[in-house]
Formats: sequence, C-alpha cells, structure tokens
Amino acid sequence: MPKRRSTAGAALGAALLLTVMGTADAVQTSPTTAAQHPHRQHAQGQHSEARPDTARTRQGLLEGLTAGGVTIYQGIPYAAPPVGPLRWQPPAAPPTWTSTRTAAEPGPACAQPEVADSAEDCLYLNVTTPADGADRKAPRPVVVWLHGGAFSSGSGDQYDATRMARQGDVTVVTVNSRLGALGFFAHPDLPDSGAFGLQDQQAALRWVRDNAAAFGGDPGNVTLMGESSGGASVCAQLASPKAAGLFHRAVIQSGSCLQNWPKNTLAPGDPAATYFAPQGELAAKGRGALGCRSLKCLRAKPVKDVLSLNGRFHQPAYGTSVLPQSPARALAAGHVHRVPVLQGNTRDEHRLFTALFTLDGPMTAADYRRLLTETYGRRQAARIARVYPPGAMPALAWAEVGTDRSWVCPTLAADRLLARHVPVYSYEFADRHPPAPDLHPDFPLGAYHSAELPYLFGMGDLQLNGGQSALSRRMIAAWTTFARTGTPGDNWPSFPYTQQLARNALSGVDAAAEHHCAFWSRTP
Repeated sequence: MPKRRSTAGAALGAALLLTVMGTADAVQTSPTTAAQHPHRQHAQGQHSEARPDTARTRQGLLEGLTAGGVTIYQGIPYAAPPVGPLRWQPPAAPPTWTSTRTAAEPGPACAQPEVADSAEDCLYLNVTTPADGADRKAPRPVVVWLHGGAFSSGSGDQYDATRMARQGDVTVVTVNSRLGALGFFAHPDLPDSGAFGLQDQQAALRWVRDNAAAFGGDPGNVTLMGESSGGASVCAQLASPKAAGLFHRAVIQSGSCLQNWPKNTLAPGDPAATYFAPQGELAAKGRGALGCRSLKCLRAKPVKDVLSLNGRFHQPAYGTSVLPQSPARALAAGHVHRVPVLQGNTRDEHRLFTALFTLDGPMTAADYRRLLTETYGRRQAARIARVYPPGAMPALAWAEVGTDRSWVCPTLAADRLLARHVPVYSYEFADRHPPAPDLHPDFPLGAYHSAELPYLFGMGDLQLNGGQSALSRRMIAAWTTFARTGTPGDNWPSFPYTQQLARNALSGVDAAAEHHCAFWSRTP
C-alpha cells in the first residue's frame, strides 16, 4: 500500500498550542514540541499486496495503488511550490505533466520545527476512495480533511482515511497547507498578508471542485472537515467570502471560532490566546523581522530562520480579503455560508494540556487556587473554586475549568449563533477510555482533546478494541451520512440537542448544564 509518515504521537493533536501560543523561545525549548513530533519516517501500510490504478486529473495522469478495498493517491500537487518569489504569495496554479505521475508516497509536510522531512515545497494532497473509483455510476460525497496542530504542525498524510472511505462510501481528501510563519506571516509591504495558509486550503478546495470526478467524487457535494486548528480553519472558511461555493457542509471538531484561552490556561505563565488576530497587529510584528528591511531579504532567508518566527506568526489574520471580519464577529453578524454544520467537542478536552504541564510534578490545592487567582482575579477565583473545588486531584479541577470555559461553552455559543441561519448538529465525544498516548501514567486523560480521531481515521499505534471499533463504525456512519445528506441520521435532532458519543450508548446530553455554561456566561 502507499507509504505514510509515522503517526506515533499524532493523537496529541494541537498540544503544540502550549508552545506556539506562548513565546518564540518556548517553540524552541518546550518538551511538548518533541512529544508532538517524533521522528517522522515512511512506513508500509497494512496491505502488502497492492495493484496500480490510474486517474486522469486536469494536470495529467496519476498512478495510485489499490488494496484493501480502496485506492489511494498521495503527494498530488494542488498548487505551485510556494518558494523563492512565491514565498508569502497566494497559491499559484499547480504544475502539469505529460507522462504518468506516480502517486504512491506523500509529499513533504509543510515546514515545521523538529520534523526533518518537512519542507517549504509542501502544497500536496492525498485522495482515498473506494476501489471502484471513477467506474462508479453515481458519484460519491467528498470529504476534505484539514489537520490540527495549532496552525504550526501536522500533515494530511498522518490520517489514514481507509476506514472512512470504505465504510462510509466517500472520497476523502487530506490536505497540507502552509503553517506557522510561512503560512501566516504579515508585513506592511505585503498587503492583505497573514492568511496564506487559509488561501492554500481554498486552492485545495478549487482543485477538488475541478478534479473530484476523476476519483468518483461529486464536486457538488463537498464536506469540509477539520479538528482543532483544522476545525478553526473550517470555521474561518465558513466566514470567508472567497470560499463561497467551494463546500456544501462543514464539520468542526474542537475548533469553534469563539474559542479563547485566558492567560495560564494552556500553560502556567502563558499569555491569553485566540485562534485569530488582526492583520495590522501581525503586520507590525513583521516589520524588521530577522533583521531585514525588505521583502527580498526576508524571502532569501533559509527556512530554519523563518521557522524561528513561529511564536509570533501562528494565527490567521483577519481584516483581509480572505477574512474581512474576525470569524467570531462574522458568526455574530450572520456573515457565514449557508451550509449545514456538525460541531462538537470531546468531554475532557483540557485534560491533555493539563497533563502536559503537570509532567514535572502534581498540582497542589495551593497551586490550583493561585492559578485561579492569577488568571481570573481574587473575586472570580473564589466563585470558580466553589463550582470546581480542588478535591483529591486539583489538576483535574483545573482541567475541568479549562474544558468548560475555553472549549465546550464557546462551542455551544457558536452553535446558537450558527443555528439562526443554518441547520446545526451538536455532539460530545465521551468515551472516557479511548486509545491514548503514553503521556502521564498518573493522570487520567479521559476523553481528551483529539481522542475522537482514531475512531474516524487510522492513527498508527492508537488501535481500537472491539467496543471502540463498534463506536467507530457508528461515528463514521454519522459523519458520512452528514456528508451525504446534511444530517447525521434520523435519530439525531438538530441543536440545541447534543448527541453524546460513548461506547455503551448514544444518547442526548445537556452539555450546557454538564459544563456549567450558565455559570461561565456570568463570569468574565
């Protein structure tokens, strides 16, 4: 089968938020950076016997590999390499070819620290489709997946879409887009800059529109789906005028446009953080970067020097033609594309981040109260401690505060805004014992941030047992039914209903009550 990068550790998802949303120095030194990015290498897939198969795109003929009921094409360029004079430019037209192009290996991941085989030339995507491909008479829904990683790490080929494509009878496209300072750099001499990564995603969607039929996909039924910063990207595309007509449904997993993190939330001492930033603010940071007075100087800098700016440039800019408004303001004003939305969270989102910053020692009750006071002020800290007492394990209380305040309640608020204009379906992933990385033996991760991913995709070492596989089948059925019809199934009402996804039961849950959202609506 086609080769893939190692996905060991990929379930840490957006754990790099702990560093990239902090200081530039933290990107270089934090141990979580290494945890997020183990040595990446190509590994053989699960099927040793594979036969070649071809698809004719507008660029030329591709040769992929078929095995296990799916055909996979990897490393397909959807735009020109964004190097040299094309660094910090909108994506340009992709190359064409006259001979058959082999598509059995992924293209490089977009340049990122600690990943040896990442590169600036990275605008590639991968297609996984049931093996009958273009021979099928009725076209399939297309799912376009945007990976997480705090807009600074990850790659599309880390997600094995075999199960989703085969079980859900859909064509799945996973995408690389520019990250960090190469994707979100802004400068006064670069008008409209700061959203190159979002423009890459739009170029990938245009490629899908033009080429989906070659793989048996329906260009008129495209679902844009992503997790963490990939989910935030989906929300940004909902608010981008330039994405109009490029997708027809949206799935946002742990990436609401309203999410924000008060100081200390991602790690003690970290500043407050948001997914998006004003273009003018980012452009001011770009002036004089790397000691350069000109864009020519900046474009001549080696990639490793540019990556040193990731601590400053990891947020898509708004106030541009791509994002005229902040996505939060666009949601409030109803300036979103009229497509159905499936959106939700994991039950214990913030436990992953809390586990990472308690690796050096447990959090005491005194630590917990001090963090509450430093973060929210003395008066609010006392109120919060009454609702979230430290108990026997104060770190769990801190994780619950973070989950409710910064993840679930903002998502439900976004659901309410979206539901004024489009059908919205809400979920909570609640398997409290999912496959998990060997991160912190004394800390129960529960349904941690990114825990749902192995239920939708193959994620390397994170294998499912029998009960988890049954939940995986139900989730893939719901996600792909949504892609096909715009609803996740007959037994799943629209918002304000929230469907809880657990091994033993699929049932409704009052997520707002479970996560104390009325309390947080009264707490700054």
